[in-house]
Amino acid sequence: MSIRAVVGEGSCGIAAGAHSVYNALKASASENGFAVGITGCIGMCFAEPIVDIYDGARLLKRLVRVSADDVHAITEFIVSGDPSAVGHLEITSAESAFLNKQTRIALRHCGIIDPESIADYKEAGGYGALKKVLAEMTPEEVIEEIKISGLAGRGGAGFPTWFKWNAARNADGDEKYLICNADEGDPGAFMDRAVIESDPHMLIEGMLIAAYAIGAKDAFVYVRAEYPLAVERLKKAIADAEAQHFVGDNILGTGFCCRIRIKAGAGAFVCGEETALIESLEGKRGMPRLKPPFPAQSGYKNKPSNINNVETFANVSYIIEKGGVNFASLGTEGSKGTKVFALTGKIKRGGLVEIPMGLTLRDVIFDIGGGVRDGGEFKAVQMGGPSGGCIPAEKLDTPIDYKALAATGAIMGSGGMVVTDSSTCMVNMARFFLDFTKKESCGKCVHCRIGTSRMFEILTRITEGMGEDGDIEKLEELCDGIKAGALCGLGQTAPNPVLTTLRYFRAEYEAHIKEKRCPAGECAALRRYTINADKCRGCTLCAKKCPVGAINGEVKKAHVIDNEKCIKCGSCAEACRFGAVEMC
Repeated sequence: MSIRAVVGEGSCGIAAGAHSVYNALKASASENGFAVGITGCIGMCFAEPIVDIYDGARLLKRLVRVSADDVHAITEFIVSGDPSAVGHLEITSAESAFLNKQTRIALRHCGIIDPESIADYKEAGGYGALKKVLAEMTPEEVIEEIKISGLAGRGGAGFPTWFKWNAARNADGDEKYLICNADEGDPGAFMDRAVIESDPHMLIEGMLIAAYAIGAKDAFVYVRAEYPLAVERLKKAIADAEAQHFVGDNILGTGFCCRIRIKAGAGAFVCGEETALIESLEGKRGMPRLKPPFPAQSGYKNKPSNINNVETFANVSYIIEKGGVNFASLGTEGSKGTKVFALTGKIKRGGLVEIPMGLTLRDVIFDIGGGVRDGGEFKAVQMGGPSGGCIPAEKLDTPIDYKALAATGAIMGSGGMVVTDSSTCMVNMARFFLDFTKKESCGKCVHCRIGTSRMFEILTRITEGMGEDGDIEKLEELCDGIKAGALCGLGQTAPNPVLTTLRYFRAEYEAHIKEKRCPAGECAALRRYTINADKCRGCTLCAKKCPVGAINGEVKKAHVIDNEKCIKCGSCAEACRFGAVEMC
């Protein structure tokens, strides 16, 4: 029997229970004569755990939201071939659209190959690009192919990849270093983690090609220690690649040498900034350096160094295999190729999405993501993490490219997309991100260290009903000062969530300050509960649930809330079965 059951064992799948499914399938397979394997995350995090049934290389069924209790039905299908046995587990056509409308390059093997098998990667064409480079191309020709492709850094800045490689190659000195920035710290972002967990050899191959191009013999992957599965699989992949002479000395007998080592970072957000990452890699406290000199001239150990992120390296082997012109045919004039996004928040189908540059926000959020979940009304999408901004509903047709997104006040960033609905308070959302950047500030420069704290304090006062006239102007002044005076890009972009929410949702700020009202009803201090006398049946359930005795009334008569006592916990609204408790 050539039937295989393949279980998605990325972090999202494991968190949803994939490992218990895998163990149950292994037990059944030993009795019924079929094979069981693992793969990484295919991107459909909303549907995990996922089990794919293959006949040889042909996908027979994709089963979603599988539990260990479903293994009997899966076994019945494999043994008897009766599709009705797993009909309740099959992916729907609407859910399939999530993948069908994507163009996958960086994610092309994710959820398909076994991430712990170098044989699987090679069977999918892996290391073919490295062989081509070492056998047929000079370093200059590699850099030229990357230039033709138009590949820009996918870590956020969008700087031309070829330019950084060329600068490092032409820098003085024989000792050069290549660094992969896998310090993915944006709330809601998990692209790098998924690529490393699902296709670690593609990262290795891209790094080896880059090391050859710039003349580096030592390479590092700086990855978050909070990604234990990614670190574990990457370690195994490096060891397997060394055993087959793809990594180390005299690679494939060509004389090219490159060692790859892993550095597990301690989770400081600022270490996503390349010079702070270098400081951490050297064993120092992660704090940005003044630029110039840039890393290409003086980076790790003050030697010429090149830094790109995981997604950038994940595109390299494809470009070498298919040609730069092929990659450049995707996207827009100023933003070539594809981009991976982590689609999260109030979205029906959350997960990893890879699309050609130039599609609109509406295409991703509604066509691929299925729109807002639970029947909510779309309000905004927060892009670019703490350094990004909030883009409102009227801008949904904005094309996804660097220039168009920058015009909205947001940034592409590393690819986080957090969808919000009408229940989200935009003032509180700005406060959330300022709380993050305030805590993650390295403290080196006053503008970021003090400025973000003062902004957070003002936003907190506003959400607690203590906003004052002039607070908006103070926020704007602080934003301008921090952007102009912060030392690194993270500090300079920290005000973006505030600036964009002020730009598009100023009325919400004014309602909080002038009317002491949160239009979204999210800010607890600004809620006010009342009981609609026409709807109230006098059942007393709300009064019984109130923890502070703020509700009075007789049985079978309308009740009243004493708002002086009310702590705005919402217990009364949850308890009422007649919709009589209303929030205003």
